[in-house]
Amino acid sequence: MFVFACAGCGSRLTVPLSQVALPTHAHQKYGNGIRLPVLMESGTFAVEPEPWGPPWRRWEEVTPEEATARGIHAAVYSLSDGAPGSIVIAPGDSRGMVFLPEEGGGYCCGLAWGDGPNMACEACGVPVASRIDDCSLWQAVWLAPDAVRRLPADDTDTGTGTGPGSAFGSGSGSGPAPLGWAELLADEYGTPPVEPVVSWASARGMDHWWSWSPQWEAAAGQALAHMLAASDGRSVTVPPGLTSEVFRRALDALLPAVLPARRAVLAGPGLPAPGPDADMLLVPMHPQTGELWSPADAADPPAPVDQVDRAAAAYRVPLPFGVWIRMAYPEPRLRLPAPGAIPAGVLRDDPPAPRPRHPFRIDSGTFERTLVRLPAVRSDWLHDILENLTHHMCAGLF
Repeated sequence: MFVFACAGCGSRLTVPLSQVALPTHAHQKYGNGIRLPVLMESGTFAVEPEPWGPPWRRWEEVTPEEATARGIHAAVYSLSDGAPGSIVIAPGDSRGMVFLPEEGGGYCCGLAWGDGPNMACEACGVPVASRIDDCSLWQAVWLAPDAVRRLPADDTDTGTGTGPGSAFGSGSGSGPAPLGWAELLADEYGTPPVEPVVSWASARGMDHWWSWSPQWEAAAGQALAHMLAASDGRSVTVPPGLTSEVFRRALDALLPAVLPARRAVLAGPGLPAPGPDADMLLVPMHPQTGELWSPADAADPPAPVDQVDRAAAAYRVPLPFGVWIRMAYPEPRLRLPAPGAIPAGVLRDDPPAPRPRHPFRIDSGTFERTLVRLPAVRSDWLHDILENLTHHMCAGLF
């Protein structure tokens, strides 16, 4: 467990927090006028390793050498010139900070990125963070990496911290080891694919409708970019059911019907070992570490060595664990033991989940951010997809 303190005066700015992986939807902008919930779970923080936040530079101002050094392989609208290592927390976990109204941005329905931090240390007045809660943005507090320092939660002397900007440092408060895949599989319920979306139009929050989950749309954007990059320009098949409903329309529209098709399958803890003909594995990311599940992580029953080697050669497509588990195990599992099974011939009396009003659409922003960071985007056909992204949005794919 760690706390973050002001680098200027040492005042503590957060409650004790545990580090988790940065959510795939951290930088998502969803819809128009939508009231999104808090990004981070209470008691957690995540680190953005890339520069993020103001000031921003237009693509025309970035040299090819600088773009390559930052891992950007295709043109984007703008790049952040901020410091790498921004720390994101839940707003309710912040302490000892006050707003700087003159530095705020947004103001459509709340606060967004302005020209710099819009929150200051209450003790010394140094700007330390940006509160984000404008419409269509995930609510969060982003701590400026050069204005805070990370301390073990049990360290009562703020002067013994790891130093300004050391968001990646370790200490005696690192906490327990990450959960194993089997433990995650037993405890994780997953992210529902469909959920009510609320608009700011109603002060009482009554203006809502059932829609595809924003988290699912962002996860699909990341995964689709990897699937296209690994396709070699050939068609891709995916498992039937929910996985097909998420990816099938986009894959059929963006890839030519070139055979033999490449095969993408779900793989991960608790699932059978993927067959030798799998070209891509849709695998979960560990929610605490961000690491991808590997066929070598399969424990019981162990697969033959040659089968593991073939599966290890397949391209691993990342999915957030909460999304992956609902694709791999579509039926929600009871969180508490039930006293018995439903008798034969008795139908369930709970209503089915409401259906969205439109087919699944992939988050274009997450898709673009992922694809431009994959070297395969340099190919002409993938570059054309980026160039025609607005057209694909109008067609309802994104």
